[in-house]
Amino acid sequence: MPDPTVDHAVDKQPDLLAISEAAALLRAPVATLRYWRHLGTGPRSFRLGRRVLYRRQDLYAWVDARR
Repeated sequence: MPDPTVDHAVDKQPDLLAISEAAALLRAPVATLRYWRHLGTGPRSFRLGRRVLYRRQDLYAWVDARR
């Protein structure tokens, strides 16, 4: 039987985010994330084919490191 105290909405969030989704999470323009990526100062990202992707945990870690 499922535990009613567990919030399952968190489980449905994707771990890999496109640059537009990462920008929305950080509340920053997509152009800013592209610029940070160019400088090498932004959150960790990687390319998968032509797409730039971010791991949700890397975004949170990057924000926490700048607190």
